[in-house]
Amino acid sequence: MQMTRTLLATVAALTMTSLTPDAASSQAATPPASAPAGAAAHAAGTFEWHTYTGAGGTRRYRLFVPAGYDAARPAPLVVMLHGCTQDPDDFARGTRFNDAAASAGVLVAWPEQPAASQVQKCWSWYDPAHQAAAGGEPALIAGITHEVMASHAVDVSRVYIAGVSAGAAMAVNTAASHPGLYAAVASHSGIPYRAASDVPHALGVMRSGSPDPAILAYALQDALGSRAMPLIAIHGAADHVVAPVNSRQLAATWAGVLRVQSSAPQQATEGGLAVERTRWKGADGKTAVELVIVDGLGHAWSGGSPEGTFTDARGPDASRVILRFLLDHRR
Repeated sequence: MQMTRTLLATVAALTMTSLTPDAASSQAATPPASAPAGAAAHAAGTFEWHTYTGAGGTRRYRLFVPAGYDAARPAPLVVMLHGCTQDPDDFARGTRFNDAAASAGVLVAWPEQPAASQVQKCWSWYDPAHQAAAGGEPALIAGITHEVMASHAVDVSRVYIAGVSAGAAMAVNTAASHPGLYAAVASHSGIPYRAASDVPHALGVMRSGSPDPAILAYALQDALGSRAMPLIAIHGAADHVVAPVNSRQLAATWAGVLRVQSSAPQQATEGGLAVERTRWKGADGKTAVELVIVDGLGHAWSGGSPEGTFTDARGPDASRVILRFLLDHRR
């Protein structure tokens, strides 16, 4: 147990110190005290704490309800999972995802991973106990999703999950283990499904990706079955905490399981940074898998706000890119 805690502290230390100098100014360790949690959200809707309790335990979560929400018209729902050392308020400030959701009339749930459950507030994506539907954190997150669906008018065909870093890996774990619940998944600076089975293995994957991507495909196929769940993965090419090869493996593995073909990568400049986009399209012509690699971006939310941690104002606005992709798909 002591070894595990030491390694997790090492992961957090790497996350805190591996930011590129150019991006450091937009990645303050602590948001300004003058920026209240969810300040922007209050103008666009409500942003309140709730507590979920189920067979697997208890978790708090924030719920954003846009001002235009109408209980007579079921709305889409996105579940957002924060990264290590973060919390829902910090993540919401840094991504400004509630602003994008308000414009689209989308509900957003922000589950919390407290320090009492994991010392660095990391989701335990690397632990086999948290990679399946039967229990662990995926069951808690799915439970929160169901609770919001029961308490609000939610379009059951438009329920999605997304996250950053450890939260991205857990979003993938949760989506893969509950393929009948989520219509699509988004990963920012994430890890392939079941790429690690313990902390030492996780550290190696974070540095170099999976040594055997074929194994990842078998695990994902077993999880998804015949469910063709779309995925978007965004990653910084200069990420020295979670190597970008992880998102490349994630997207390629997902596309292989969905049996969709890629088009040639497209190059563009967005937010002052070069961006490479690769899309895999299904028989219906819609993009089933999308990979976005942002040149010059470190371990940070692309196009984010300095009011949150681990963000970079440069590059494409990941929140709007992700929301646009998710809303284009239904279950």
